[in-house]
Amino acid sequence: MRVAIIGAGPSGLAQLRAFQSAQEKGCEIPELVCYEKQADWGGLWNYTWRTGLDQHGEPVHGSMYRYLWSNGPKECLEFADYTFEEHFGKPIASYPPREVLWDYIKGRVEKADVRKYIRFNCPVRQITFSEATEQFTVVAHDHVSNVITTEIYDHVIVASGHFSTPNVPEFAGFEQFSGRILHAHDFRDALEFRGQDVLLVGSSYSAEDIGSQCYKYGARSITTSYRTRPMGFAFPDNWEEKPLLLKVDGNTAYFKDGTSRRVDAIILCTGYLHHFPFLDESLRLKTNNRMWPLNLYQGVVWESNPKLFYLGMQDQWYTFNMFDAQAWYVRDVLLGRIALPDQAAMRQDSQAWRDREETLDSDESMIVFQGDYVRTLIEQTDYPRFDIDGVNKTFFMWEEHKHENLMTFRDYSYRSLMTGTMAPRHHTRWLEAIDDSLEAYLTEPEERSTSAPARQPAKAV
Repeated sequence: MRVAIIGAGPSGLAQLRAFQSAQEKGCEIPELVCYEKQADWGGLWNYTWRTGLDQHGEPVHGSMYRYLWSNGPKECLEFADYTFEEHFGKPIASYPPREVLWDYIKGRVEKADVRKYIRFNCPVRQITFSEATEQFTVVAHDHVSNVITTEIYDHVIVASGHFSTPNVPEFAGFEQFSGRILHAHDFRDALEFRGQDVLLVGSSYSAEDIGSQCYKYGARSITTSYRTRPMGFAFPDNWEEKPLLLKVDGNTAYFKDGTSRRVDAIILCTGYLHHFPFLDESLRLKTNNRMWPLNLYQGVVWESNPKLFYLGMQDQWYTFNMFDAQAWYVRDVLLGRIALPDQAAMRQDSQAWRDREETLDSDESMIVFQGDYVRTLIEQTDYPRFDIDGVNKTFFMWEEHKHENLMTFRDYSYRSLMTGTMAPRHHTRWLEAIDDSLEAYLTEPEERSTSAPARQPAKAV
């Protein structure tokens, strides 16, 4: 059996780890080939300064920006088979910056020795399925050798994510706007907007966090514009929410409530598309970003062709350990440990999850819903059990802390649901932690070298 895995981000790496876990217990596993368009693993956590096109002319995958810190407690995403304490050799605070999380992700797969399965700088161009042979043809471009390869596989697992192709709306007056307009996908450094009046269109995580970054690094003012409902946080004095942007005239933005505001830059925090141009039409998932996309049995099996799987396609509260739960489930289907029902039964099961999703009316209900989903998958495999109700409660506390103060919620600590250890408070308040490097995060200030002083924060007005 040959299995193609598309993407070596957290989902694709979870799938490789799932197979390696079975192999180390004596199970014979399929031949695995993982195609990764970037030069290194980690997906979005693999930061690049590039925007637009990369060095090979490929669309840049990464939406990661400098100074990003986890916007949720690490205790809610911790691997059940590889804890933060195991990786770092000590407890660490609950909200790590990007480089720390990337190091953690890499640590598990380095320990598992799965890099040998990955072809880097190798974007997939086309995947088709033959009804006659019941196999997939995968066409990829190996940029290292500059060769187009065509190979046959029995199964394909799509783990390419859905936070890299921006949804970019247009508003009247954009063509004449004299400032900078960009999507959150191309945002890299909040210092670019120091001293500026910044407008963010959108009211979800990107607007929330990019706005926080701009405040932290010295934007003069921040305005967020929402379509359906405001974020409703207790914002700093120089941050306000407005209903939907209607148009821009020169440097003046006009909003649905009849108010206007002068702005220097506009950042579109308007979400991402599920975009799979390399997949044949019959194989392509089409959905918006929601808790339960249809046509995926157990959230992963392509019901029209159960030889195809998707990982991580849901709107997400749970992340790394949910990807694990999905990967272990897919592995066991391929190893013959889990038998799939017929298509009618699969669709009926999916519709039941969708019907429940339609009743969700709060963040708390969504968290419980996704926790129940993760539990359903884990109960069918040998993935280590963990306290999902405890994870839900941690999410609830996180929500409370965010609504208390968006600028201080990262200063709280939580208990690991895997080890029971309480995380220490970070040595520096988030608003004052300007250096986001792994070294600065893990080392107490008095222990650090003084040869390269940390950047001083810009004073927010």
